[in-house]
Amino acid sequence: MQAEAAARAGQADPAPEAEAAEQAEQQTVNPNPPAPPPVDPGIVEGRTRPGYVGELPDPVTQDNPGAVRAPPPQAFPTDQIPIPDRWRLIQNLGLVTEQWSDPYNQNTYKGDRPICVNSDEEREFRARQREEAAAAGVEPPYGSAVCRTPRFLDLEEDKWFFVVNAISDTVFEPRTFPIPVGVQTTQDPDRLDVFGNDFSYVFAQTFIAGFALLKGSTAYKPPDVEYRLTLALNVNHVDVPERRVLHVEPSLPTHRTDHFLGVQEAFFDYHIRNTSKRYDFDSFRIGIQPMQADFRGFLFNDNQLGFRLFGTRDNNRFQYNLAAFWRLEKDTNSGLNAILQTPRDDWVFMANAYRQDFLIPALTSQVTVVYNRNREAGDIQIDDNGFPVRPALLGSLRGRNYDVVYLGYNADGRLGRINITASTYAALGEDRNSFFTDRPAQVRGFFAAAEASYDKDWMRFRLSGAWASGDGDPYDNTETGYDAIFENPVFAGADTSYWIRQTIPFAGGGRAVSVNGRNGILNSLRSSKEQGQSNFNNPGLILVGLGADFDISPELRLTANANHLWFENTATLEALRNEGSIPADIGYDLSASAIWRPKATQNIVARLSGAALVSGDGFRDLFDNLGNDRTYISVLANVTLSY
Repeated sequence: MQAEAAARAGQADPAPEAEAAEQAEQQTVNPNPPAPPPVDPGIVEGRTRPGYVGELPDPVTQDNPGAVRAPPPQAFPTDQIPIPDRWRLIQNLGLVTEQWSDPYNQNTYKGDRPICVNSDEEREFRARQREEAAAAGVEPPYGSAVCRTPRFLDLEEDKWFFVVNAISDTVFEPRTFPIPVGVQTTQDPDRLDVFGNDFSYVFAQTFIAGFALLKGSTAYKPPDVEYRLTLALNVNHVDVPERRVLHVEPSLPTHRTDHFLGVQEAFFDYHIRNTSKRYDFDSFRIGIQPMQADFRGFLFNDNQLGFRLFGTRDNNRFQYNLAAFWRLEKDTNSGLNAILQTPRDDWVFMANAYRQDFLIPALTSQVTVVYNRNREAGDIQIDDNGFPVRPALLGSLRGRNYDVVYLGYNADGRLGRINITASTYAALGEDRNSFFTDRPAQVRGFFAAAEASYDKDWMRFRLSGAWASGDGDPYDNTETGYDAIFENPVFAGADTSYWIRQTIPFAGGGRAVSVNGRNGILNSLRSSKEQGQSNFNNPGLILVGLGADFDISPELRLTANANHLWFENTATLEALRNEGSIPADIGYDLSASAIWRPKATQNIVARLSGAALVSGDGFRDLFDNLGNDRTYISVLANVTLSY
């Protein structure tokens, strides 16, 4: 181009030397040209200029010996696509032919699928129906071919689940325990002993049916709404060798068959809110509901009428409960809730908080405060068999009011390889009328229990210990015996243990009063755990036990336990029996059991256990029998079927 212009002007081409000099001069004048202006990445909000790369974060390094690298992307199947829920896939592909009687596979009545399963087209069609109805000012049509439910339940959305639970619990239990001879008459007219034959047996059949209606997901977050109802029908037959054990009337026979229908759950649960993306929440529940005050059920473990506010924080590491319960009367022979009777004048107010990894990692700590307000001094209650239960027939036989606050700390978790559960309680308050003095008395009772276990392959070895304070002076103004509200402990062998399973009548010191309660470890001298009042004039308890569990296979577990029991203080027993001294040794409680699950699930569970109490000096001092036996036995055969 430059040569052509010079030729048109009649000039010659510039010399190559001149052109090189000009280029060198330009480089000398501007050796470092200015840098281009910085790129503005935010020209449009939320978008960046193509080619712009911002500052990278610091590199991530980790030291994780033994870690396994994640599989590469090509290791995962590529012929799958995400779906909105699991039940729609099964419905569209027909992978499962549902049967209502099948508890193992997908089943609507287990809550695996919602009541209403509607396609996207059906939801869009109903949405258009609602819009058209709103524009016309009329009520929209309800239901579809897939989902037809009562309108008042508002179940048109596919977020409602229905769950049915059915349990058959069969128990056959032959046992021996000290059985007192009736005062007016006996089964054997030649018998003059205080205690007669000690053999008896119990057969009990319980059918439990539960129904729940839930809104929301049943898997990974709390449901928004839950309605639940659980009914229990119990049929029991008992045969004993002496009169006035089962019935107060001596003319009635020594066997009894009874039945009762109880309402064990009937509540409404409402999910107030989620407090985090990990579904920490606040909820409340009102109605007859289960509640356990601690990990092992030492203080209060029952289904009662009440209100409960509960929730979690910090990714479920913190949990809390605030509850108030109005205690229902119980049926005498089945122990089920009797909702047709007026509730007791007995209130339980409870607050507890759980914190995971508190004190040490892998340990959950719980702090509990429970207030028991009892105003049954003027309430004379006779049970279904004719025996007085309130007030208990001890001492002055007068009714009692009391206010007791329980302060407790409980722990559950691990200390290295050691599994541990521990509970401590202090019972502080006032008994308005001690049955020994007919005067007010301060309540100062204490309790501690711990169980440590060690796992070795398929074996677990356990060490248990419990202490409940006893009253050392029943005639002073302080009651130092510890008693719970309604205990149902899973501890030291639980109901396989003879002492925990059997009730020992306190004949000769109180009428219709037992040393201990069924499914309890405390020696509380109550008329009944279900219908009686707490009693802080009692001999207390000391327990030391060894146990082991052997998982022979997924279907079979063998368990063995050996406990040694003592009265903590026998002053109360001596005062009620008018004896100068009573030894503290109760004896050795030995038990073994086998649990078989033929399907390796909880749907079919069979258990056979045997227990023996080798009585110590204190037990033999209090109780005797016709054959002067020192060993008492208990056999428990139990089959549980669940749907």
